[in-house]
Amino acid sequence: MKYVSEYRDLKQIKELSSLIHKISKKNISIMEVCGSHTMAIHRFGIKDLLPKNINLISGPGCPVCVTAIDFIDKAIEISKIKDTVITTFGDLIKVPGSYSTLEKEKAKGADVRIVYSILESMDLAVLYPSKNIVFLAIGFETTAPATAAGIIKAEEMNLKNFSVLCAHKVMPPPMQAIIEEGIKTDGFLAPGHVSVITGIDMYRFIVNKFKKAVVVSGFEPVDVLQSIYMIVKQLEANKPDVEIQYTRVVKPEGNQKAKALLEEVFEYSEANWRGLGTIPNSALTIKSKFEKFNAEKVFPIKIQKTREPKGCICGQVLKGLKLPSECKLFKKVCTPENPTGACMVSSEGACNVYYRYGAN
Repeated sequence: MKYVSEYRDLKQIKELSSLIHKISKKNISIMEVCGSHTMAIHRFGIKDLLPKNINLISGPGCPVCVTAIDFIDKAIEISKIKDTVITTFGDLIKVPGSYSTLEKEKAKGADVRIVYSILESMDLAVLYPSKNIVFLAIGFETTAPATAAGIIKAEEMNLKNFSVLCAHKVMPPPMQAIIEEGIKTDGFLAPGHVSVITGIDMYRFIVNKFKKAVVVSGFEPVDVLQSIYMIVKQLEANKPDVEIQYTRVVKPEGNQKAKALLEEVFEYSEANWRGLGTIPNSALTIKSKFEKFNAEKVFPIKIQKTREPKGCICGQVLKGLKLPSECKLFKKVCTPENPTGACMVSSEGACNVYYRYGAN
Protein backbone atom coordinates (compact mmCIF):
# COMPACT_ATOMS: atom_id res chain seq x y z
CA MET A 1 0.00 0.00 0.00
CA LYS A 2 1.50 3.31 -1.10
CA TYR A 3 2.72 5.53 1.76
CA VAL A 4 2.28 2.77 4.34
CA SER A 5 4.12 -0.43 3.44
CA GLU A 6 7.25 1.35 2.22
CA TYR A 7 7.38 3.31 5.48
CA ARG A 8 7.29 0.07 7.46
CA ASP A 9 10.06 -1.57 5.47
CA LEU A 10 12.21 -3.61 7.86
CA LYS A 11 15.42 -3.04 5.90
CA GLN A 12 15.01 0.75 6.04
CA ILE A 13 14.14 0.58 9.73
CA LYS A 14 17.31 -1.36 10.52
CA GLU A 15 19.42 0.97 8.40
CA LEU A 16 18.09 4.07 10.11
CA SER A 17 18.55 2.53 13.53
CA SER A 18 22.16 1.70 12.62
CA LEU A 19 22.80 5.23 11.35
CA ILE A 20 21.44 6.77 14.54
CA HIS A 21 23.66 4.51 16.66
CA LYS A 22 26.64 5.44 14.52
CA ILE A 23 26.34 9.24 14.74
CA SER A 24 24.76 9.70 18.17
CA LYS A 25 27.31 10.65 20.84
CA LYS A 26 25.53 13.20 23.06
CA ASN A 27 22.89 12.59 25.67
CA ILE A 28 19.77 14.17 24.18
CA SER A 29 16.08 14.34 25.01
CA ILE A 30 13.52 14.59 22.21
CA MET A 31 9.90 15.43 22.92
CA GLU A 32 7.06 14.49 20.62
CA VAL A 33 4.17 16.94 20.80
CA CYS A 34 1.64 14.87 18.89
CA GLY A 35 -0.42 12.04 20.33
CA SER A 36 -0.15 10.11 17.06
CA HIS A 37 3.63 10.14 17.44
CA THR A 38 3.32 8.87 21.01
CA MET A 39 1.18 6.00 19.75
CA ALA A 40 3.53 5.20 16.86
CA ILE A 41 6.66 5.25 19.05
CA HIS A 42 5.24 2.66 21.43
CA ARG A 43 3.26 0.64 18.92
CA PHE A 44 6.34 0.05 16.77
CA GLY A 45 8.87 -0.23 19.60
CA ILE A 46 10.90 2.75 18.40
CA LYS A 47 12.62 3.25 21.77
CA ASP A 48 14.15 -0.23 21.56
CA LEU A 49 15.83 0.72 18.27
CA LEU A 50 17.65 3.73 19.71
CA PRO A 51 20.89 4.05 21.67
CA LYS A 52 20.53 4.53 25.43
CA ASN A 53 21.74 8.14 25.24
CA ILE A 54 18.59 9.21 23.35
CA ASN A 55 15.59 9.82 25.56
CA LEU A 56 12.13 10.17 24.03
CA ILE A 57 9.56 12.14 26.04
CA SER A 58 5.81 12.36 25.50
CA GLY A 59 4.55 15.95 25.61
CA PRO A 60 1.22 17.81 25.46
CA GLY A 61 0.16 16.51 22.06
CA CYS A 62 -3.17 14.82 22.77
CA PRO A 63 -6.00 17.36 22.32
CA VAL A 64 -8.40 15.44 24.56
CA CYS A 65 -5.76 15.19 27.28
CA VAL A 66 -4.80 18.87 27.36
CA THR A 67 -8.39 20.12 27.34
CA ALA A 68 -8.92 21.67 30.75
CA ILE A 69 -11.47 20.24 33.11
CA ASP A 70 -13.59 23.42 33.11
CA PHE A 71 -14.44 22.82 29.44
CA ILE A 72 -15.90 19.41 30.30
CA ASP A 73 -17.77 20.95 33.23
CA LYS A 74 -19.28 23.60 30.92
CA ALA A 75 -20.34 20.96 28.39
CA ILE A 76 -21.99 18.94 31.16
CA GLU A 77 -23.91 21.96 32.44
CA ILE A 78 -25.11 22.83 28.94
CA SER A 79 -26.24 19.22 28.45
CA LYS A 80 -28.66 19.70 31.37
CA ILE A 81 -30.51 22.54 29.63
CA LYS A 82 -33.92 21.56 28.29
CA ASP A 83 -34.17 20.84 24.54
CA THR A 84 -30.39 20.89 24.13
CA VAL A 85 -28.38 18.32 22.19
CA ILE A 86 -24.64 17.98 22.78
CA THR A 87 -22.74 16.66 19.77
CA THR A 88 -19.17 15.55 20.23
CA PHE A 89 -16.35 13.37 19.00
CA GLY A 90 -16.37 10.03 20.78
CA ASP A 91 -13.27 10.53 22.92
CA LEU A 92 -14.83 13.35 24.95
CA ILE A 93 -17.70 11.20 26.19
CA LYS A 94 -15.59 9.52 28.88
CA VAL A 95 -13.34 12.43 29.88
CA PRO A 96 -13.90 13.06 33.59
CA GLY A 97 -15.16 16.47 34.60
CA SER A 98 -15.03 17.69 38.18
CA TYR A 99 -18.15 15.80 39.21
CA SER A 100 -19.40 13.78 36.24
CA THR A 101 -18.83 12.85 32.59
CA LEU A 102 -20.89 13.34 29.46
CA GLU A 103 -21.35 9.56 29.38
CA LYS A 104 -22.91 9.60 32.86
CA GLU A 105 -25.11 12.55 31.95
CA LYS A 106 -26.28 10.69 28.87
CA ALA A 107 -27.18 7.72 31.07
CA LYS A 108 -29.24 10.12 33.22
CA GLY A 109 -31.19 11.29 30.17
CA ALA A 110 -29.15 14.10 28.61
CA ASP A 111 -29.16 14.12 24.81
CA VAL A 112 -25.48 13.55 24.00
CA ARG A 113 -24.62 12.28 20.52
CA ILE A 114 -21.36 11.21 18.91
CA VAL A 115 -20.67 12.80 15.52
CA TYR A 116 -17.77 12.61 13.09
CA SER A 117 -17.85 16.21 11.91
CA ILE A 118 -19.38 19.59 12.58
CA LEU A 119 -21.54 19.09 9.48
CA GLU A 120 -23.43 16.29 11.22
CA SER A 121 -24.23 18.72 14.04
CA MET A 122 -25.51 21.26 11.54
CA ASP A 123 -27.68 18.59 9.91
CA LEU A 124 -29.25 17.94 13.30
CA ALA A 125 -29.92 21.66 13.69
CA VAL A 126 -31.86 21.60 10.43
CA LEU A 127 -33.67 18.39 11.38
CA TYR A 128 -34.67 19.59 14.86
CA PRO A 129 -35.35 23.35 14.65
CA SER A 130 -36.94 23.40 18.13
CA LYS A 131 -33.77 22.08 19.81
CA ASN A 132 -30.45 23.77 20.55
CA ILE A 133 -27.61 21.85 18.91
CA VAL A 134 -24.18 22.39 20.46
CA PHE A 135 -20.97 21.11 18.87
CA LEU A 136 -17.95 20.53 21.12
CA ALA A 137 -14.94 21.69 19.13
CA ILE A 138 -11.54 20.45 20.28
CA GLY A 139 -8.19 19.83 18.63
CA PHE A 140 -5.25 21.79 17.33
CA GLU A 141 -4.79 23.56 14.00
CA THR A 142 -5.55 20.24 12.27
CA THR A 143 -9.26 20.22 13.11
CA ALA A 144 -9.89 23.94 13.62
CA PRO A 145 -10.32 24.79 9.89
CA ALA A 146 -13.25 22.38 9.66
CA THR A 147 -14.89 24.12 12.62
CA ALA A 148 -14.27 27.50 10.99
CA ALA A 149 -15.78 26.31 7.72
CA GLY A 150 -18.80 24.97 9.61
CA ILE A 151 -19.38 28.27 11.38
CA ILE A 152 -19.18 30.17 8.09
CA LYS A 153 -21.65 27.70 6.56
CA ALA A 154 -23.98 28.07 9.56
CA GLU A 155 -23.95 31.84 8.97
CA GLU A 156 -24.84 31.31 5.30
CA MET A 157 -27.67 28.93 6.29
CA ASN A 158 -28.88 31.35 8.99
CA LEU A 159 -28.97 28.56 11.56
CA LYS A 160 -30.44 29.99 14.73
CA ASN A 161 -30.31 26.85 16.91
CA PHE A 162 -26.67 25.89 16.38
CA SER A 163 -23.61 26.86 18.41
CA VAL A 164 -20.06 25.75 19.15
CA LEU A 165 -18.39 25.30 22.52
CA CYS A 166 -14.83 25.92 21.40
CA ALA A 167 -11.63 24.50 22.92
CA HIS A 168 -9.36 24.68 19.87
CA LYS A 169 -5.72 25.26 20.74
CA VAL A 170 -2.51 26.01 18.86
CA MET A 171 0.76 24.20 19.24
CA PRO A 172 3.78 26.59 19.47
CA PRO A 173 2.85 28.29 22.80
CA PRO A 174 2.89 25.05 24.86
CA MET A 175 6.21 24.11 23.27
CA GLN A 176 7.57 27.43 24.50
CA ALA A 177 5.99 26.88 27.92
CA ILE A 178 7.70 23.48 28.18
CA ILE A 179 11.09 25.04 27.43
CA GLU A 180 10.62 28.01 29.75
CA GLU A 181 9.59 25.76 32.61
CA GLY A 182 13.02 24.18 32.35
CA ILE A 183 11.90 20.73 31.26
CA LYS A 184 14.86 18.98 29.64
CA THR A 185 14.24 19.00 25.89
CA ASP A 186 16.87 19.30 23.17
CA GLY A 187 14.59 18.85 20.19
CA PHE A 188 11.00 18.33 19.12
CA LEU A 189 9.26 15.90 16.82
CA ALA A 190 6.79 18.44 15.48
CA PRO A 191 3.24 17.35 14.60
CA GLY A 192 2.79 16.41 10.96
CA HIS A 193 -0.96 16.96 10.69
CA VAL A 194 -0.82 20.36 12.39
CA SER A 195 2.01 21.41 10.10
CA VAL A 196 0.01 20.48 6.99
CA ILE A 197 -2.20 23.44 7.90
CA THR A 198 0.28 25.87 9.43
CA GLY A 199 3.53 25.25 7.59
CA ILE A 200 6.80 25.51 9.50
CA ASP A 201 7.51 29.20 10.08
CA MET A 202 5.73 29.10 13.44
CA TYR A 203 8.50 26.85 14.81
CA ARG A 204 11.43 29.09 13.87
CA PHE A 205 11.43 30.99 17.17
CA ILE A 206 12.13 27.69 18.92
CA VAL A 207 15.37 27.43 16.95
CA ASN A 208 16.29 31.11 16.96
CA LYS A 209 15.43 31.90 20.57
CA PHE A 210 15.93 28.59 22.37
CA LYS A 211 18.39 26.74 20.09
CA LYS A 212 16.24 23.60 19.95
CA ALA A 213 16.03 21.26 16.96
CA VAL A 214 12.66 20.80 15.25
CA VAL A 215 11.71 18.19 12.66
CA VAL A 216 8.17 17.81 11.32
CA SER A 217 7.58 14.08 11.24
CA GLY A 218 5.24 11.56 9.69
CA PHE A 219 3.76 8.71 11.70
CA GLU A 220 5.11 5.43 10.35
CA PRO A 221 8.23 3.80 11.88
CA VAL A 222 10.49 4.89 9.03
CA ASP A 223 9.12 8.44 9.36
CA VAL A 224 9.80 8.61 13.08
CA LEU A 225 13.27 7.06 12.87
CA GLN A 226 14.28 9.30 9.98
CA SER A 227 13.05 12.34 11.94
CA ILE A 228 15.06 11.29 14.99
CA TYR A 229 18.10 10.82 12.75
CA MET A 230 17.62 14.36 11.39
CA ILE A 231 17.36 15.80 14.90
CA VAL A 232 20.46 13.92 16.04
CA LYS A 233 22.40 15.21 13.01
CA GLN A 234 21.42 18.78 13.85
CA LEU A 235 22.37 18.47 17.50
CA GLU A 236 25.64 16.62 16.93
CA ALA A 237 26.67 19.39 14.52
CA ASN A 238 25.42 22.11 16.92
CA LYS A 239 23.23 23.46 14.11
CA PRO A 240 19.59 23.31 15.27
CA ASP A 241 17.10 24.02 12.51
CA VAL A 242 13.50 23.48 11.38
CA GLU A 243 13.24 20.66 8.85
CA ILE A 244 10.45 18.68 7.25
CA GLN A 245 10.73 14.92 7.12
CA TYR A 246 7.04 14.54 6.19
CA THR A 247 7.58 16.12 2.77
CA ARG A 248 4.99 13.97 1.04
CA VAL A 249 2.30 15.88 2.91
CA VAL A 250 3.74 19.03 4.54
CA LYS A 251 4.73 22.12 2.58
CA PRO A 252 6.79 24.94 4.15
CA GLU A 253 4.00 27.47 3.59
CA GLY A 254 1.20 25.19 4.82
CA ASN A 255 -2.35 25.32 3.51
CA GLN A 256 -3.22 28.92 2.66
CA LYS A 257 -6.96 28.33 2.28
CA ALA A 258 -7.19 26.62 5.66
CA LYS A 259 -5.19 29.41 7.31
CA ALA A 260 -7.51 31.98 5.76
CA LEU A 261 -10.50 30.20 7.32
CA LEU A 262 -8.84 30.29 10.73
CA GLU A 263 -8.09 33.98 10.38
CA GLU A 264 -11.67 34.80 9.37
CA VAL A 265 -13.38 32.98 12.23
CA PHE A 266 -10.95 32.88 15.15
CA GLU A 267 -8.73 35.14 17.19
CA TYR A 268 -5.99 34.19 19.64
CA SER A 269 -6.60 34.21 23.37
CA GLU A 270 -5.16 32.67 26.50
CA ALA A 271 -6.20 29.16 27.42
CA ASN A 272 -6.01 26.85 30.39
CA TRP A 273 -4.05 23.68 29.56
CA ARG A 274 -4.19 20.61 31.72
CA GLY A 275 -0.84 20.40 33.51
CA LEU A 276 0.55 23.57 31.97
CA GLY A 277 -1.86 26.14 33.36
CA THR A 278 -2.81 29.33 31.53
CA ILE A 279 -0.77 29.97 28.38
CA PRO A 280 -1.10 33.29 26.47
CA ASN A 281 -2.18 33.21 22.81
CA SER A 282 -2.64 29.44 22.86
CA ALA A 283 -6.37 29.23 22.10
CA LEU A 284 -8.55 29.95 19.09
CA THR A 285 -11.60 31.89 20.26
CA ILE A 286 -14.61 32.61 18.04
CA LYS A 287 -14.55 36.25 16.87
CA SER A 288 -17.31 38.62 17.92
CA LYS A 289 -18.69 38.77 14.35
CA PHE A 290 -19.69 35.11 14.80
CA GLU A 291 -20.57 35.27 18.51
CA LYS A 292 -24.13 34.10 17.91
CA PHE A 293 -22.53 30.70 17.27
CA ASN A 294 -20.40 30.87 20.40
CA ALA A 295 -22.02 28.56 22.98
CA GLU A 296 -20.36 30.46 25.83
CA LYS A 297 -22.33 33.54 24.73
CA VAL A 298 -25.54 31.65 23.94
CA PHE A 299 -25.52 29.77 27.25
CA PRO A 300 -24.02 31.97 29.99
CA ILE A 301 -23.84 29.04 32.41
CA LYS A 302 -22.01 28.91 35.71
CA ILE A 303 -19.98 25.94 36.86
CA GLN A 304 -18.93 24.81 40.30
CA LYS A 305 -15.32 25.10 41.41
CA THR A 306 -13.27 22.67 39.35
CA ARG A 307 -11.42 19.78 40.92
CA GLU A 308 -8.94 17.33 39.44
CA PRO A 309 -9.27 13.57 40.02
CA LYS A 310 -7.55 12.63 43.26
CA GLY A 311 -4.25 10.84 42.70
CA CYS A 312 -4.18 11.46 38.93
CA ILE A 313 -0.81 12.69 37.58
CA CYS A 314 -2.01 13.39 34.02
CA GLY A 315 -0.70 16.97 34.20
CA GLN A 316 2.81 15.79 35.04
CA VAL A 317 2.66 13.15 32.29
CA LEU A 318 1.74 15.82 29.74
CA LYS A 319 4.84 17.82 30.69
CA GLY A 320 7.10 14.80 30.41
CA LEU A 321 7.93 14.90 34.12
CA LYS A 322 6.35 11.55 34.96
CA LEU A 323 5.70 8.28 33.15
CA PRO A 324 2.18 6.82 33.26
CA SER A 325 3.58 3.77 35.03
CA GLU A 326 4.63 6.04 37.91
CA CYS A 327 1.00 6.82 38.70
CA LYS A 328 -0.41 4.82 41.61
CA LEU A 329 -3.75 4.57 39.80
CA PHE A 330 -2.31 3.24 36.52
CA LYS A 331 -3.81 -0.15 35.55
CA LYS A 332 -5.18 -0.58 39.07
CA VAL A 333 -7.96 1.99 39.28
CA CYS A 334 -7.46 3.87 36.01
CA THR A 335 -8.09 1.87 32.81
CA PRO A 336 -9.46 2.71 29.34
CA GLU A 337 -12.80 1.21 30.38
CA ASN A 338 -12.89 3.25 33.58
CA PRO A 339 -10.54 6.24 33.16
CA THR A 340 -9.76 8.38 36.17
CA GLY A 341 -7.89 10.98 34.15
CA ALA A 342 -8.02 12.37 30.61
CA CYS A 343 -4.68 10.80 29.59
CA MET A 344 -6.29 7.34 29.78
CA VAL A 345 -9.29 8.23 27.61
CA SER A 346 -8.01 8.94 24.10
CA SER A 347 -6.11 6.39 22.03
CA GLU A 348 -3.48 9.13 21.68
CA GLY A 349 -3.19 9.73 25.41
CA ALA A 350 0.10 8.65 26.94
CA CYS A 351 -1.54 6.60 29.70
CA ASN A 352 -3.79 4.82 27.20
CA VAL A 353 -0.80 4.12 24.95
CA TYR A 354 1.29 2.77 27.84
CA TYR A 355 -1.66 0.61 28.92
CA ARG A 356 -2.19 -0.92 25.48
CA TYR A 357 1.42 -1.39 24.41
CA GLY A 358 2.94 -2.34 27.73
CA ALA A 359 5.49 0.46 27.77
CA ASN A 360 7.54 1.00 30.91
